[in-house]
Amino acid sequence: MWDFIKPISLIRYLIVWRVNSTLVQLPRYLPYALSYVLGTLIVERLPLAQRRDWRPVLETLAEIVLSETIPSKPVVDVSWPLASVLFVYPNKRAFGQGELIFWELKLIGDSADHGLFLELILPAMEQAATMTDAPWYYRHSVWGHFDIEAIYASRGSHWEPFVSAGKLDLDYRATAQQWAEGLTFETDSAPPFRRLTWITPFELTLAEQSAGHAPHRSHNAVPLWDDVMGALLDRMTLFLPGKRHTPVDLWLALPQEEQTRLRDVLEQAHTATLQRHTLEAPPRGLPGRWIGTQVFSTIPASLLPYLELAAILHVGKYTHLGCGTFRLDF
Repeated sequence: MWDFIKPISLIRYLIVWRVNSTLVQLPRYLPYALSYVLGTLIVERLPLAQRRDWRPVLETLAEIVLSETIPSKPVVDVSWPLASVLFVYPNKRAFGQGELIFWELKLIGDSADHGLFLELILPAMEQAATMTDAPWYYRHSVWGHFDIEAIYASRGSHWEPFVSAGKLDLDYRATAQQWAEGLTFETDSAPPFRRLTWITPFELTLAEQSAGHAPHRSHNAVPLWDDVMGALLDRMTLFLPGKRHTPVDLWLALPQEEQTRLRDVLEQAHTATLQRHTLEAPPRGLPGRWIGTQVFSTIPASLLPYLELAAILHVGKYTHLGCGTFRLDF
């Protein structure tokens, strides 16, 4: 397993905003607005030559965020030129004075750079906290009505603060490897999980043919384990040198021992049969195809480390917007 995760460059930031207005009403899906607002303010800090790749992304996001109606057409899978995930913790939409809003920013691959966060993203966030004359501002908007209470960087399963009470520790340096420190990805003491709950919407490419599947699966078929694992392998191609790799390239790059282990895991995954599910389409205008819970006969222990990794990285489409993560339950 360690050979599998060794190439991963990732910095996870937990961001805490404190509302400083009587009432704040969050957008229907905050990651859209985060991507548009912070992206627009980031671009203002970039040299002209670097702005070109951002323009089509921000134009698409502007259509979604500034529209007063729920879009009826399928959502486009947009993402910043910086490989990233904007994961907002599920919560209510209305916040009062002094209440806290929590969300995670994950910088991935070549974008996992703490200096980049300090130079571009944090100043954009500070500007968004006070700016009230922008096109995205509206009555009871969160924009212009929050303070940056705290920011943490993950070290394994712990969060280390480097912004506290609005004060930045300039000596702190998050690295792209500390996210894995102390994480064992072991299965010896794993409880018998049976339930997989998608806490954000998701959309996976379904495997056309595999052991235990019909040769031709319906477009409406519910995703199964090899779909999740296939999405994880596709996600892992981000960490291979160069660009535009496939899961086959990833497989060939793995040591023989890791290939054997992963092949065994995929075989064992087929022993877990889907017993029932509550998957349904997310509210109209949101990204993703499904959200809900899947209940299996059991989840093989050998699969758990890979699922833990998939939940951290997010899998499938719309990952920049926080889609494709889940939790495991008994």
